[in-house]
Amino acid sequence: MLLVAFAGFGSSAANLARIQLVDGEKYRKKAELNQLHDTVIAAERGTIYDTNGSILAQSASVWKVYIKPFRIDNETVRGELVKKLSSILNLEEESVRKKTTYTQYEYLVVKSQVELKEKNEVVEFAKTTYKDKDDNTCYYSNIIGIDPDVKRYYPYGNFAFGVIGFTGTDGIGRSGIELKYDSVLTGTPGRIITAQNGLNDIMPLQYETVHDAKQGTSLVLTIDEVIQRYLEKGLEQVHKDSKGKGAYGIVMDVHTGAILAMAGKPDFDLNDPQTIKDTALAEEIGKIADEKKRSEATNNARFAQWRNRPIGDTYEPGSVFKIITASAALEEKTWPMDKKYTCVGKVRVENRIISCWKHAGHGTQTITQGLMNSCNPFFINVGQSVGIDNFCKYFEAFGFTEKTGIDLPAEAAPVAGVTYHIKEKMGIVELSSSSFGQSINITPIQMITAASCIANGGKLMRPYVVSRMLDEQGNVVHVTEPYVRRQVISESTAQTMRDMMEMVVSSGTGKNAYVAGYHVAGKTGTSEKLLKEGAYVASFVCFAPANDPKIAVLITIDEPVGQINGGQIAAPVAAGVIENTLIYMNVEPHYNEKELWLLNTNAPGMIGKGIEDAKAQLTAGGFSVKVLGNGKTVLSQIPSFGQSLPKNGVVVLYTEEKNKSGNTTVPDLNGLTITQANKKAAAAGLNIKISGNALKTGELISYRQSVEKGEKVNYGSVITVYFKSNTGVSETG
Repeated sequence: MLLVAFAGFGSSAANLARIQLVDGEKYRKKAELNQLHDTVIAAERGTIYDTNGSILAQSASVWKVYIKPFRIDNETVRGELVKKLSSILNLEEESVRKKTTYTQYEYLVVKSQVELKEKNEVVEFAKTTYKDKDDNTCYYSNIIGIDPDVKRYYPYGNFAFGVIGFTGTDGIGRSGIELKYDSVLTGTPGRIITAQNGLNDIMPLQYETVHDAKQGTSLVLTIDEVIQRYLEKGLEQVHKDSKGKGAYGIVMDVHTGAILAMAGKPDFDLNDPQTIKDTALAEEIGKIADEKKRSEATNNARFAQWRNRPIGDTYEPGSVFKIITASAALEEKTWPMDKKYTCVGKVRVENRIISCWKHAGHGTQTITQGLMNSCNPFFINVGQSVGIDNFCKYFEAFGFTEKTGIDLPAEAAPVAGVTYHIKEKMGIVELSSSSFGQSINITPIQMITAASCIANGGKLMRPYVVSRMLDEQGNVVHVTEPYVRRQVISESTAQTMRDMMEMVVSSGTGKNAYVAGYHVAGKTGTSEKLLKEGAYVASFVCFAPANDPKIAVLITIDEPVGQINGGQIAAPVAAGVIENTLIYMNVEPHYNEKELWLLNTNAPGMIGKGIEDAKAQLTAGGFSVKVLGNGKTVLSQIPSFGQSLPKNGVVVLYTEEKNKSGNTTVPDLNGLTITQANKKAAAAGLNIKISGNALKTGELISYRQSVEKGEKVNYGSVITVYFKSNTGVSETG
């Protein structure tokens, strides 16, 4: 008996020693896992601000709802749980039911990024009871749990979508700044470690340890919300009017390379990137019967709408590229300013005939006149004077053989022999076509960077969109310094080019970009797509003020319908952006004598005067008069004394109290000359503000008005009417 007892106890003691001494560490870790509940606290990403501190992207606290499937012990409970959670969380019942069947799991997330309203409804449901298989009364809180989570919000929806980008449901950046600076924006997750009992229930708070999450680094962009809105408004309108595939634009600080605005239309809501905004395309995809093909088409449509085309797409620049050819010729002194060439409407290059857009030809011109007229044969000759070696040298120097290095993802990379001709294989035909911007492909960001190089005196800058980085307390931890990539042309050549480009706007194909008081220098472009006959890209690149450049603007419209020339549809958009931006930046306008008559004046005071005397005085001052009422004395007026109104505007005089709150109907002011629009507006008791090159009054026609026809407004209100010229702005025959 002693031997049996000794053997039994000895075996138990040996086994106990093995468990405690040999395998003790392994069992200790297993015990800790069973005794501790470890919850990850998602870290908030850094906030993204515009240059003035407006929030463009921000993280906020939300919740994740999870279940403990191992505690679901009967179908009645499962059915009720699935029904309620799918209803509250707006999920398909089948997906929730599937998760409840994984009874081997103690923790399974049903939905992340749950908003407050849904979370509260889940909490209320968790307070209700059910009967387990042993007929015990239990609370659904035994099965359902809620943990903290983080969600990314974009307050302005589609605003600057290509620059800001968005994150996935996993909190990882998918495009734009969110992707490029993902590691910087991402914070350090925290943890909540809580003791749990043998039934896997959380024990009281005294057993809880919290390691707080650390917010990621915040970014301050170079994007200015105000300028961005000017650009987006202009692109939205031209996209609608032109019926094109898209409209894209960039505004750049010419001295630093900072991107003040970058936009594209169509766009999408950053808060809902998975939804295809093009409803017609979405419906077409929905009709695809094959599930695999439908899924592939959906993904392709999403990736297409997410593209930041100003940096990710290439296009044939067309005539805007002539400023590069001209710069090379002036820098290398291969084409003197007074040298002339006679355009007869076409030119032979080896065995090819290349036509000018003006079939009758432009006649004899200097290089300035050739640029103003956007004459293709002229610039073929200029390019040939530069030669293949020098042309390739400046093509590379202006940055067209490499990425710009902008701090945004997915910038298109130039490919030698594909997007441009390599020197070893460039012949006279390739040189000639490249000289006026055909047979080469560049990105919009490359083009505006090259134009800014001319504007700032010949320095090629590296564009950027992040100006500063901030820590959690708002302290600056990094500042982006402007970076000069190289000096491309001399200051004297740049000055000559600025003067020539100003002539393009004042008297050439870019006249629709004219802004009174601000000297705009620019170049129009209208390029035909090589692989798509009859499809064009209209563009306009410019900077202002020409005598002291501050900003550069590039507008491109892809495949416009009807009017297809850059001077017709892109230049007016650039003019609006230039004018609004320079006023916003407090850049003082300088008017010449011809422009002074365009300035507003102040309304004279007529209150208390006899109606006939007031009418005579206003008429003598060049104003139109609208009298409301049958009284003999002026009781009130609009505009009021000293208020600004356009010269030759209308002053509304009220002679009876009952008429003082009257309003009028806005007439249709489209398709009119300036004189016709003024008369029609005055007849309705309205003033108009002229937007466009009003010095070319004989050829300007209105094409848009700030207040739609038929709307009711107060007498004396100012309606902005947009005018443009269709004479001398074409680059297609």
